[in-house]
Amino acid sequence: MYYDVFNGDADGICALHQLRLHTPQPEATLITGVKRDIRLLDKIKTVQNSNVTVLDISLDSNREPLLHLLQQQNSITYIDHHFAGEIPDTGQLTAHIDPSPTICTSLIVDQLLKGQYKAWAITAAFGDNLHESAKAAAKDLHLSEADLASLKELGELLNYNGYGAVLEDLHFPPDTLYLALQPYPDPFSFIKDSADIKTLRDGFTQDMQLAAEQKETDPGKTNRVFVFPNAPWARRVSGVFSNLKAREKTDAAHALIVENDDSSLRISVRAPLSKREHADTLCRSFPTGGGRAAAAGINNLPAEMFDLFLEKFHSTYS
Repeated sequence: MYYDVFNGDADGICALHQLRLHTPQPEATLITGVKRDIRLLDKIKTVQNSNVTVLDISLDSNREPLLHLLQQQNSITYIDHHFAGEIPDTGQLTAHIDPSPTICTSLIVDQLLKGQYKAWAITAAFGDNLHESAKAAAKDLHLSEADLASLKELGELLNYNGYGAVLEDLHFPPDTLYLALQPYPDPFSFIKDSADIKTLRDGFTQDMQLAAEQKETDPGKTNRVFVFPNAPWARRVSGVFSNLKAREKTDAAHALIVENDDSSLRISVRAPLSKREHADTLCRSFPTGGGRAAAAGINNLPAEMFDLFLEKFHSTYS
């Protein structure tokens, strides 16, 4: 049995797409979810004697189910760019993990495949708000400015689709979107031929119009905080909006807060682009927090901890 476990954002989808263009595995069971659904190995804890590929989810967040899967005689390939902690030392695990703030999982896969499907890696890097890394990788392809703009838009749209509290918030379930990419060896043919990109583009435009109407909370400080209403559009656009604001003001940290149905808070944090650090340690200091140095989040912050979060956020990026 084969299992492909991947984050439901642009990076996870494009990383798997590159791998399966290189080594097709049509019998693999796809395991994914919304972007913040990172404990994906919990979904296959009972699997035995199988081959498991894991992409773009934190090893540290999945440590317990990973150790269980290794005990169950599974062979696991783990490729990621999030904080990992101690990596189990066993011949059953092949790990390619690089938490550098300027790399994403798709760029790691691109290195492993020696650039065979680099345009997809560039797409993912744009989606992860790694514009400089995307442009650096694109130099090998001698792309025009128009081509780069197309890959940037696609990356942001694929990433935008991954945000939501539940699958019903999304325009497409991530596994459906991944399968839509499968026939396309390069992103330009997908952009040209697929009707799905229009659905994403239209949804993105509408959601961003609503986001643009939201005012900054407590303006005038170095860092910026936005509070959005409890609505599907707010959850969908939270990541792309945070990335946009981070690029507007590169010396500032950004936090975007959306209330969940249970009155807890869903938080997206972006470190200053001029110094991509500490977002992961900040968010991991709270329940349900995680991420990477440049961009991290908290899934369900108790409302009574909001003032403490703001205090830590501003002190971390003072």
